[in-house]
Amino acid sequence: MSLKKTLSIIKPDAIESKYHGKIIDFLENKGFKIVAQKKLKLSKVQAEAFYDIHKERPFFKDLVDFMISGEIVAQVLEAENAVLFYREVMGDTNPEKAENDTLRKLYGTNIQCNAVHGSDSDENATKEISFFFSNLELIN
Repeated sequence: MSLKKTLSIIKPDAIESKYHGKIIDFLENKGFKIVAQKKLKLSKVQAEAFYDIHKERPFFKDLVDFMISGEIVAQVLEAENAVLFYREVMGDTNPEKAENDTLRKLYGTNIQCNAVHGSDSDENATKEISFFFSNLELIN
């Protein structure tokens, strides 16, 4: 068994709707171990740096504005095949297309306000985790 890590962000819409506790319970009940977690509010510079991969996309400004609109919860999740497993648990980016019993179906309202973010590859998970957490903050 090879445990891997992935980054999860509970987005401002889910925090504002007070869904973050339910999301955390959901993740733990699915078998994820939360090895790091913090609540914070991103600055514009931080959000632009984190989403730099999307800077040429038409939605970049709206995404940054949304992600700085309120608090977020950044988490490092650990599980077997964590990236793929978390992407399944999140569901489709569009909550209307997401399968039942996925985070985005349960707690998202639209493509932008879809409750959670997750890394899309092991390589990006490593990069994204290091954006928010030092190795000292991770429980091994």
